[in-house]
Amino acid sequence: MTFGEQPAYLRVASDLREKIANGSLPPHTRLPSQARIREEYGVSDTVALEARKVLMAEGLVEGRSGSGTYVRERPVPRRIARSGYRPSAGANPFRQEQAAEGARGTWESASEQEPASAEVAARLGIEPGERVMRTRYVFRDAGEAMMLSTSWEPLSVTGRTPVMLPEEGPLGGSGVVERMAAIDVVVDNVVEEVGARPGLAEELLTLGGVPGHVVMVIERTYYASGRAVETADVVVPADRYRIAYHLPVR
Repeated sequence: MTFGEQPAYLRVASDLREKIANGSLPPHTRLPSQARIREEYGVSDTVALEARKVLMAEGLVEGRSGSGTYVRERPVPRRIARSGYRPSAGANPFRQEQAAEGARGTWESASEQEPASAEVAARLGIEPGERVMRTRYVFRDAGEAMMLSTSWEPLSVTGRTPVMLPEEGPLGGSGVVERMAAIDVVVDNVVEEVGARPGLAEELLTLGGVPGHVVMVIERTYYASGRAVETADVVVPADRYRIAYHLPVR
């Protein structure tokens, strides 16, 4: 193979991908069989199989038990707006995480105390094993699961206060900034790092993806005078959503 030349399976996958993109293979159309790919492109069974695996990993096709492999309907990506950590008074977590106008948002949550893992402890600036409140959310828009979030708050900050449980008490659902202010902790900074990775099986089961689908992960941490008071992982399916930041000019 000469320098810069693609392996055969990638060339086949690229051609099939182009046919999907230009409509030659529209959604719900059966992908050519392995034998057909082998004959049409003059490649081996192994190359044909690997090309199909590439398209499946990219989420362009899906297998149907006993029926074959079909082109998936590609959703039009929708925006999730990120506008900083200052919610309006009484803003709920859904509005804090997903500020798009007209969203018909609902969410489910569950909180539980646990010892901080080494990773969570590093993000919060505490010792591994220290107690934290972990809260898991499933956010829905018009009933469709669109986003997952897991947050951790050090109980050394919120323990034995009215805001120890993020979704219960007089300020339940108000958001980190307002809850912390109620216990005289002033949030003055937030850091978000955005990355991507293959979705975990349990994440894709909830979000409606298939194995191999990519998710975007926003690693967010709130700070008060340099001390981390909450950190969270926000998980969004990359094929259905785009993250848009609205940042003030100072």
